[in-house]
Amino acid sequence: MPKIVDHDTRREEIAEALWRVVRRDGIRAASVRTIAAEAGWSAGAVRYYFPDQAGLLSFAMDLVSRRVTERVSALQPKGDPASVVLRYLEQVIPLDDERRAEFDVWLAFMAQAQAETGAGELHAHVDKVHDDLRHLCESLLQSLKLQDDLDLRRESERLHALVDGLSLHAAIQPERTTATRIRHILRHHLEALLA
Repeated sequence: MPKIVDHDTRREEIAEALWRVVRRDGIRAASVRTIAAEAGWSAGAVRYYFPDQAGLLSFAMDLVSRRVTERVSALQPKGDPASVVLRYLEQVIPLDDERRAEFDVWLAFMAQAQAETGAGELHAHVDKVHDDLRHLCESLLQSLKLQDDLDLRRESERLHALVDGLSLHAAIQPERTTATRIRHILRHHLEALLA
């Protein structure tokens, strides 16, 4: 019997190997050869799934976005409104190893997009994720009963900036910016907005 191969799983395994290389050695070290070695495959096998580096980087970025989206979609909006919003926001902040890996890779791709003028596809991914997070913040705040004098758009931008800042602090100084501290800061911010 021929072996049945799940090509989607293989692509994800290669992307996760890319994530490990990027986290350990930086994005410039993410060559087909180093990714293949990390995955335990041949370079030819990696090229079979991703004929060029751009396609692999694009898929790896999409995988980060898809995993975050899957976590957000799986949540049930139960509990008080501030707690619900907090649970949604926690899905995009590096509070555990999985989310930290996603954020580290995202940060590396963002830096790469800024450094390369010809990185149009990376720029498009960065812009899309930025817009998705902004829309998430706005949608979440719409679900709350905000104080009457608050502007939804401005508060969405503030929340987005807070999430970005906390994520960066959690990635750079995880021992100081703990999950408990992040949750406390976000809850305090959200409660200050409520009517």
